[in-house]
Amino acid sequence: MTKESDGGDMLEQYRYCARCGEQLTRKNLEGRLRPVCLACGNVVYLNPLPAVAAVLIQSGRVLLIRRGVDPGAGLWALPSGFMEQGETPEIALRREVHEETGVMCAPGRLISATTHDDHVFGHVLVLAYTANCNNMTAFAGDDAVEAHWFETTHLPRLAFESHLEFIRQAELLHSLDHEIL
Repeated sequence: MTKESDGGDMLEQYRYCARCGEQLTRKNLEGRLRPVCLACGNVVYLNPLPAVAAVLIQSGRVLLIRRGVDPGAGLWALPSGFMEQGETPEIALRREVHEETGVMCAPGRLISATTHDDHVFGHVLVLAYTANCNNMTAFAGDDAVEAHWFETTHLPRLAFESHLEFIRQAELLHSLDHEIL
């Protein structure tokens, strides 16, 4: 297991217990090294942050945003972001798409669930969905500096490899749906 995949870098961030304020120690629990408070028994689980990504494809074009923040500032990505407390993935998807592009969408199918590590947020779980919209007028908002519809055959450099995979999976699903009909 690598330091990145076992949360080694993240262990350094946890020094004091959020419950009682005592210093944490590292202990091997359930096959992993975890921060543990010996005073109150609190275990810090290094869980991934849940995020969503939307693949909106209309007439062979996919909606992308140019990121204004790291990771990937200046590069293009699918409208995406972290789930907020109390949100379902579908509600988070609608919110993120609207915040970043001004487009109102309806979530479709879950097409992928994957994880990755990045230098800004650590371990992230990304749920990618297809989405539909009635209006193709998009504008940049929130942490996006541009929003644009690109031909799926001529994509710009993307911030995340997984986003290209999500686009290709959505295209495949779309073609299979139309073959069945």
